[in-house]
Amino acid sequence: MRLYVHQWGTGPRIVFVHGGLLGGREAWRAQRPLTQRWTVLAPDRPGHGRSPDARTDFEPEAHLIAEQLLDEPAHLVGLSYGAIVAMYAAPLRPENVRSLTIIEPPSSGVARGIPAVDKFGADVRAMIGITGLDPAATLRRYFQVIGVFQEVPDVLPEPLEQGVRQMQRTRPPDEAQPPLAELAAAPFPIMVVSGGHDEANEIICDTIAKATNARREVLKGAGHVVPELGAPFNTLLEDFITTP
Repeated sequence: MRLYVHQWGTGPRIVFVHGGLLGGREAWRAQRPLTQRWTVLAPDRPGHGRSPDARTDFEPEAHLIAEQLLDEPAHLVGLSYGAIVAMYAAPLRPENVRSLTIIEPPSSGVARGIPAVDKFGADVRAMIGITGLDPAATLRRYFQVIGVFQEVPDVLPEPLEQGVRQMQRTRPPDEAQPPLAELAAAPFPIMVVSGGHDEANEIICDTIAKATNARREVLKGAGHVVPELGAPFNTLLEDFITTP
């Protein structure tokens, strides 16, 4: 499978791996200003955008990212489910990863046994398996579970409706056991970012950051979709990836 990759700008490479619902072009709109200094590569994950259809699964997707987008040095950034993909992909080609930024991965398995995290994991798993609701109602419930504070229209645009359909074909993220020890031993710096809106997400991010000796940051104001803050996130990212 060849992933469809949106590319903008010139300069050193940043690979942005999107989460659920939207493909690479729509998910990283607020990062377009970075194209003045960076080559931005935003793949459509399988089943999203223009990439071939497939069930969503973090492990095979990690191999696709590593093989097709880490063939030369790049900074790697992942959001939500895409952050799980990025955590699995980075150790596959560590020599070409300049840095790894992880944003709110729903990998509740890393902190299993903590009530708030277990509830979050179960809620996400139930959301993936939901049937019988129209796409707009499904999306409203999904936003409630993961912490996206945006209005949902009664009739969804096609990219969102496609994303809802794909969400129901997703390997549950609580099955992920990211290779934290390998990440801790890797030669590249790591940053873990959360939105400060949900206890479970903060615990998950704290756990990953501690296990990987990562820089830990919280950017409030956009809930789960931290990159949609635009300039505050972009500034933080550039500070991280340009700091020796």
